[in-house]
Amino acid sequence: MTSNSYSPQHPVTDGEYHALIGFHLHHHVAVVTMNNPPANTWTAQSLEQLKTLVQSLNLNKEVYALVLTGAGEKFFSAGADLKLFADGDKARALKMARVFGEAFEALSEFRGVSIAAINGYAMGGGLEAALACDIRIAEEQAVMALPEAKVGLLPCAGGTQNLTALVGEGWAKRVILCGEQLTAAKAHEIGLVEEVVAQGEALNRAIAMAESVAQQSPSSVAACKKLIQQTRFAPRQHGLIKEREYFLDLFDTEDQTEGVQAFLQKRAPQWKNQ
Repeated sequence: MTSNSYSPQHPVTDGEYHALIGFHLHHHVAVVTMNNPPANTWTAQSLEQLKTLVQSLNLNKEVYALVLTGAGEKFFSAGADLKLFADGDKARALKMARVFGEAFEALSEFRGVSIAAINGYAMGGGLEAALACDIRIAEEQAVMALPEAKVGLLPCAGGTQNLTALVGEGWAKRVILCGEQLTAAKAHEIGLVEEVVAQGEALNRAIAMAESVAQQSPSSVAACKKLIQQTRFAPRQHGLIKEREYFLDLFDTEDQTEGVQAFLQKRAPQWKNQ
């Protein structure tokens, strides 16, 4: 099945594909590939495609997890093409900042688990895409950076906020203010990535991890993800209150009944994601 556009009202199915954003379903995992050679740079078109794709995946009850990776062997993504900003056009800059923000916010708000399989250079908006995911797996040769200040710009798609939340203020300042590039090993050491694998293995490892999400109730996963992410901006007491609210809300889902009954009956649960 092929399609020229994704509709947020129509859940995407296996085989749908865009020139800039590749997509296929692997069991309950949506594998999304940035495909804009040679460096998988972002364009307004690819960012809008990513946003609409994620919105569509949210409607597909068979999708529990998403894996994001880059086509080829050298780049995860080098971010935006700087030629877009060469003439200093503020109208174009405003549009790009908006579509970057909307795309990566949609990725961050994906109701399932999102995993970045960083298979090469992740620079600028490429790293920001990975930061918008829940988990990051990097190949040993990968290099990560937010070098926008080197060209008179700044990370405008969550980079300053998400990086600081993951690695703390000190390391965020080293990476953003001092222009420091990180090897996969250093990124793992400071908590930017959760795992480092051999070259060529990030996608397989990410898919294997994503498949494990199918063992969890999708309803529970979505609720837990919201609770974890709200710790970035809301006080702890607020989170404790929301925990109890979401816990009770789960009793309105079929997944809660199925999960408990499956455990008591010593069988695998059949999730309905509702």
